[in-house]
Amino acid sequence: MILDIYKDALEYSAKDWKTLVILGVICLFSFLFLPAFLITGFNYRVINTAVHGIINGRDPLPGFDDPIDMFIDGVKVVIVQVIYLIVPMIIFLVFALIAGHISGIASGVLIFIGCLITLVVGVAACLMSQMGICHMAYNDGAFSKAFALSEIKEVIDEIGWFECILTYIGLIIIVFVISVVVTTLIGIIFALFGVSGAFLGVDPSGILLLGTFINSTIAMFIVGPYLSIFASRSMGLLYTMQI
Repeated sequence: MILDIYKDALEYSAKDWKTLVILGVICLFSFLFLPAFLITGFNYRVINTAVHGIINGRDPLPGFDDPIDMFIDGVKVVIVQVIYLIVPMIIFLVFALIAGHISGIASGVLIFIGCLITLVVGVAACLMSQMGICHMAYNDGAFSKAFALSEIKEVIDEIGWFECILTYIGLIIIVFVISVVVTTLIGIIFALFGVSGAFLGVDPSGILLLGTFINSTIAMFIVGPYLSIFASRSMGLLYTMQI
């Protein structure tokens, strides 16, 4: 099941390269803050398509029509994510405050325990938030459904907590590996060109600068958008495993 989800999501994310470029352009202006919500809103549309579809189906990539609705959806998603992260943040702050009033080894041990508990609760909170967003999408965007904890827990129970956590962690690993591999390969290629140029008496700094520029461009306009769609599609399809 998990591998089928990844396979579908990897193929789905590469359906339309123009969509990746458009997302990259929006990402380019995300420093203005507001475009970031458009990206989140688009990913929500990917989730919405997935929760109403099937693995290995012929779901199309969503469009960029009605940007106001897409923006509003993005705001809703960010609010959901922030609210779910409040609990692990509070847990960490409590341990940090207590540790601040203790000295010596006990303080370090307490911080370690606090970080460990925060990590476990944080992973659970992230999973719950993602499934909450999927649950919201499945229920026609009803914001309250993102916090229907009993319903969301029931969904996860039906899928299986182990399968959900394994899929989520695997998703993080895949995103990390693809990012590192692409960045490393491009870096190696231009480093080799730089070394070759140095042997020929050419200043390698220009080649390395070009490589950095191309690396950043590919990351922003292709790899980043591709992985965001991949992650959204994967979580949406995971949600369908209980239907």
